Amino acid sequence: MKTILTLLLLCVVSSIFGQSSIEWTGDYELQLEDFRSPETEINEAINSYAIFSGSKMEFSYQMTRAQFMLTKNFNSKVSTIFNRNTAVLTAPDSVTAQELVNFGQYSFDLTELYSRKFRKELYEQKGAFSDASFFKTIYEELQEQMNAELARVLKTIELGKKSNLLKEERQKVLAQIEQLSDFCKACKPPRKKKKR
Repeated sequence: MKTILTLLLLCVVSSIFGQSSIEWTGDYELQLEDFRSPETEINEAINSYAIFSGSKMEFSYQMTRAQFMLTKNFNSKVSTIFNRNTAVLTAPDSVTAQELVNFGQYSFDLTELYSRKFRKELYEQKGAFSDASFFKTIYEELQEQMNAELARVLKTIELGKKSNLLKEERQKVLAQIEQLSDFCKACKPPRKKKKR
């Protein structure tokens, strides 16, 4: 009885905490309700508008040194997460709020694109005798590139005001994600063919 009660409690707790994060799947579209930070506000008294999307690329693994040496595919260890509890938007009206949500979706998709680029680089650069910290430089470079791309698009679309440009940018990102389909979280990259 005690074991059943403990398992039930664990299921309830994990479902409560699990709802604060959304993992990128390509099917889910962000909604205004996903921006759950207490700082989120739609109020006509606000003169400006802002967004913190809550999207991030996570990389974590736990394995022995021997397991690490034998592992080539780290796809399952890299996740793209949208944290509802840290996602913030402030807007003077619901139209502006929806434009910010659309930009948040673009940011979420862009983060997945860079997660796939990261998975690809890990796969291609990991050697049998790679140090466990080999990924750090790759991660930092890709994070820099992603931030620069996000800033470029943010400026181009005027924080979501130019919705047609935002749609174009998002379509470009989704096309690039598709090109890296071998590097989705659940995918197994194809083995390189040996040259004869």
